[in-house]
Amino acid sequence: MAYLTTAKITGDTRTFKLTSDVKKYALRDTGFMESKGGKFTLERSLDPNSPFNQGFKFKMTVNPDLAHFKMVTTTANGIKEVNIFKGNDAAEHIEQLNFILNDLKDHQIIEEM
Repeated sequence: MAYLTTAKITGDTRTFKLTSDVKKYALRDTGFMESKGGKFTLERSLDPNSPFNQGFKFKMTVNPDLAHFKMVTTTANGIKEVNIFKGNDAAEHIEQLNFILNDLKDHQIIEEM
């Protein structure tokens, strides 16, 4: 998946973009890890009971220029993209995803379009 200025999670109707004034320290404060190449990556479990269980994950990566990003929901191993809006326990996963997205909005990292 390429880095874009906007991103949409599979199955979600909302589209997000990075805020114009996103800062590196805000990314670090919310748990993003900086790679040697300068990319910032955040991985969070979507399991509402335990962050250590093997379940779906939310992954977001921001380019070093802080202008392009990508975000996806994946399987536990992080390889295959999944639609968490379908399935038996979709409500629990959606609630956890919304909590993560709202935290990123509160820290002025992303905004809904």
